[in-house]
Amino acid sequence: MSLYKNLFKQTLIYGLATVIPRLISFVLNPIYVLYLPDKSNMGEVSVIFAYLVFFNVALSYGMETSFFRFYNSEDNKKNVVSTSTISLFWSSLGFLVLGLLFRNNIANWSGIKVEYITYTIWILTLDALAIIPFSKLRAERKPIKYAVIKIGNVSISLLLTLFFLAILPKLVANNPDSIFSMIYVRDYQIGYIFISFIAASLVTFLVLIPNYTSISWNFDKALWKKMMTYGLPILFAGIAFAINEHFDKILLDWMHIPLSEIGAYAACYKIGMFMVLFRTAYTLGIEPFFFSHASTENAQQTYATITKYFVIFGSFICLFVIVFADLWKQVLVPNDAYWDAMKVVPLIVLANFFLGIYTNLSVWYKLIDKTRIGAYISLIGAAITLILNWLLIPTMSYYGSAIATIAAYGSMMIISYKWGQYHYPIPYDFNKIFSYLGLTILFSAISFYIPYLRENYPVKIVLLALFLYFIYFSEKETLLRIIKRKAK
Repeated sequence: MSLYKNLFKQTLIYGLATVIPRLISFVLNPIYVLYLPDKSNMGEVSVIFAYLVFFNVALSYGMETSFFRFYNSEDNKKNVVSTSTISLFWSSLGFLVLGLLFRNNIANWSGIKVEYITYTIWILTLDALAIIPFSKLRAERKPIKYAVIKIGNVSISLLLTLFFLAILPKLVANNPDSIFSMIYVRDYQIGYIFISFIAASLVTFLVLIPNYTSISWNFDKALWKKMMTYGLPILFAGIAFAINEHFDKILLDWMHIPLSEIGAYAACYKIGMFMVLFRTAYTLGIEPFFFSHASTENAQQTYATITKYFVIFGSFICLFVIVFADLWKQVLVPNDAYWDAMKVVPLIVLANFFLGIYTNLSVWYKLIDKTRIGAYISLIGAAITLILNWLLIPTMSYYGSAIATIAAYGSMMIISYKWGQYHYPIPYDFNKIFSYLGLTILFSAISFYIPYLRENYPVKIVLLALFLYFIYFSEKETLLRIIKRKAK
């Protein structure tokens, strides 16, 4: 029992360390919307952040996952720590030097200001240097320290962003001769955003620097080759996932969609991320359960039941977010200049719901140790994302990107289901799952895209009530059994 209690405790702490930073990103969204001068600035920030994701994946080159794999399998764990640390140290340093040398060329190619390129290079380098120290904390089962540093990082960036964008201009306006005027630059909001992230990454690196001073700096070339061989396929899978998640903003920029439209799209896209919070929290808690029950009797039936209830809860959250999307925008996107992009919200919410279902369905290839299949499915999704964006953006702008996102995740969900039933059959209650999913899509479309109902909240609440009644009617026997058990 103590083993499971400890597992739950660690999962909860790691979950908080993952979910809280995402929650803070929700807080940053309205700050950007309120204090950036216009939508074009928001678009510029969104495009740079999208590049950041890709370079983060590239600079880790699968070494984080390789570290866990070999830390648990090798007898000389110190050797694994030193080899992976040295590898990432020199690759990060090389990236820093080359990036700074060619930053003008990168700026000319990307159309991004040189100073923003410089900030980005430093952020990427500092974050890459923190990869193995963070992994070591997890491997040594120090979840509280891990969580404190992770949450501290995003808290620093949030507080500094709020200070630079909202508080500093007022301090200078009220006291023009104060010390604050020395650090204030007019119309430098984007620069302040990246300075905030650099400061957070630098503080994090300084806290983790003992991990560099305490290792032996012994580089095992043979071990490094094995780690690279194991990690490179993960790199490609990571790039494929990044394409599905973020490449649309870059493509929109490449295809000359105005930055103002990209900014509106990125801001309203955040509303669709509610489902990501649910999916992330769920995944962190359920994956250990999947593996611990793999050898138990009726494991497949257990997985089928869990997936059905994920769909039930996810469907309700999905419908709830879409039904009240015009209320969420008042909080998360508090500027009506951005609201022309609200039409993408149902598509993004549903797309992330499909990705959550895919996460459930993907248990089969993890249990039979064929994780490369996950990479194949991600690559298929990435191909769909790229092709549809290329075809739809010229005529539909960012709405085409939203369609590409839901098509990619929907395809990944279907492919995983079909492929999984062939290799590891799980008796999913397909009829009920399809009913809940279909009703969610129908009610979402009715409540959001029919103009008369868009602001008619009594009707929307009735739709939510009907959906809950349908769940009760479909799951009545199970619910009554649970109630009887509690009564006893």
